[in-house]
Amino acid sequence: MVPDSPSLAVGLAAEVTRARFIARPGLESDLRRLAVGFRTSTQRSPGVVEIELDDLLTNLEVLSRWPHTADGDVTWDAQLQALVVDSLQDAQILSGRLHDSDAETEVVDTDTVPSLLGSEWTGDLTSFQLRDIAKLLTLRHGANFSVPGAGKTRVGLAVFQALRRKENIERLLIVGPKSSYEAWLYENRECLQPSLTMEVANGIPSITAQSVIVNYERLPSMVNMLGRWLAEQPSMIILDEAHRMKLGADGAYGAACLALGPRSRRRLILTGTPAPNGVRDLENLFGFVWPGTGRQNVLRAVNGGDLAQASRALKPLFTRTTKNELRLPPVETSLRVVPLPPLHAEIYDALVGQFSARAAGHEGDFQALGRILVYMLMAATSPALLAVGTTKYEPLAYQVPPLAVPERSSLYELMQDLPTYEMSPKYQEVLAIVRENAAQGRKTLVWSTFIRSINTLQRILALFNPAVVHGGTPDREDQIHRFRSDPDCMVLLSNPATLGEGISLHHECHDAVYVDRDFAAGRFLQSLDRIHRLGLGPDVKTRITVLASEGTIDEVVALRLADKLTFMGGILDDPAVQQLADLEEEPAVGGGLDQGDLQSLMGHLRASTT
Repeated sequence: MVPDSPSLAVGLAAEVTRARFIARPGLESDLRRLAVGFRTSTQRSPGVVEIELDDLLTNLEVLSRWPHTADGDVTWDAQLQALVVDSLQDAQILSGRLHDSDAETEVVDTDTVPSLLGSEWTGDLTSFQLRDIAKLLTLRHGANFSVPGAGKTRVGLAVFQALRRKENIERLLIVGPKSSYEAWLYENRECLQPSLTMEVANGIPSITAQSVIVNYERLPSMVNMLGRWLAEQPSMIILDEAHRMKLGADGAYGAACLALGPRSRRRLILTGTPAPNGVRDLENLFGFVWPGTGRQNVLRAVNGGDLAQASRALKPLFTRTTKNELRLPPVETSLRVVPLPPLHAEIYDALVGQFSARAAGHEGDFQALGRILVYMLMAATSPALLAVGTTKYEPLAYQVPPLAVPERSSLYELMQDLPTYEMSPKYQEVLAIVRENAAQGRKTLVWSTFIRSINTLQRILALFNPAVVHGGTPDREDQIHRFRSDPDCMVLLSNPATLGEGISLHHECHDAVYVDRDFAAGRFLQSLDRIHRLGLGPDVKTRITVLASEGTIDEVVALRLADKLTFMGGILDDPAVQQLADLEEEPAVGGGLDQGDLQSLMGHLRASTT
């Protein structure tokens, strides 16, 4: 630097997630003392320090310690300065909203929403969608926690359209699961004339792209590229199914989202299941919406761990349409407990003994017990699944090797030969349900966590021309289209990890069967709403059947999910969610572990061996 250079230059680093401090020669020791105030500071050279953007925005007061500010001898990069000003304004607005819900300077009235959207907007809007749009436009940033099926995609697109006209926001980045692409592309065509130039991320966005959609899996590798694209013009970022980043900085998806958040002028998150596992989920979601100093206000609101209290405190910052507000016909939910045939029960009991021995000393190991849980869920459906292992297309959370059972043991032989002697009672029940529905002209959606189970059911249900969608399905769109339009295709086989979000099947299908479930309450709740969502006629009867093998891990999962759904319904003031926790039992006619889940699992293992 030349002698008359500023004492400190503050700008953006090469990585879009970081800021850079450059001190004038001779002031290196002052820079080192300043850097101590930032948790993420990294010394690149004696006169250069880099820190994470969120760290800077959260701890701006540290800069007041720089001893050479009296003559204004500190320069700021214009883009970074704009981010800092936005963060300070956000903190002030957020503080006012949390302490006084009427503190906003400009309130958007529901009646004014159509004029804000302008003549380009051609989509119909319900009264609750208009209400949600108005509230989100009142906020600088916000969250839509409406139930799945309430039309959050259309609301998000409408908010962007209004901001495009009102504040000259030019670009929209949408982050969501692959299953959400169809909805965004459809709503864009349906609601805007002319529609946005919307691209699915595949390399560098074109110069003309007004909107880019990217999935959470690809996002971490595209942070720098998308960060620059967002910063080039005033932009907005929407996280669809935002619970995918609930791990925050501790997860790859969350870290990528938190890095991109400050690069956009407006931030919006959409999810119907904001806190399936507790307060920490909510902290990370709002940490994205209100980064920097504003985030501290949110953390204070949730301090103490009472999620119901936190939900009430944060209510000014989010909008939610409940299931009851959709005025959908009620859904019939039932739990069918199927008894295990003798050989199946003998194998399951023997396996539980093995699992109990393996679990000893690993009571606090989520990964080790998670693998045991997966084996037990398989065994509750059919122990034969354990003998053949899983395919390479198994969702990542459920990749487990075949169970190591000595080949000369009687247990190994029983597992290998079981299909010869007994049919899984769950498969038998699915066959009976699908056959009965097909006779009435009703299509059935069958959920199973495991690809081996789906492949087995594909053979068992061959008479009904099943469509199949899982992580390894190459022609996913064709399979879904066949299920929707082919009158001979009476069943769709899928797993919640692949098809549990972003897809609508309520016009074609009104029956769903769960062959198995894990402890992930959010995923279960999301998958339920594939066939029970906005647009159903008042006379449509929707039926959900959950299968559980008697005396197995299935019953433990059912109890834990009931607790979680009751909890979630309570914090969101949604009785419909709570009701799903209390499934009505009826006789048979034919992964998200938390500490409570671990305790329940260990209790089942111990009880089964005493």
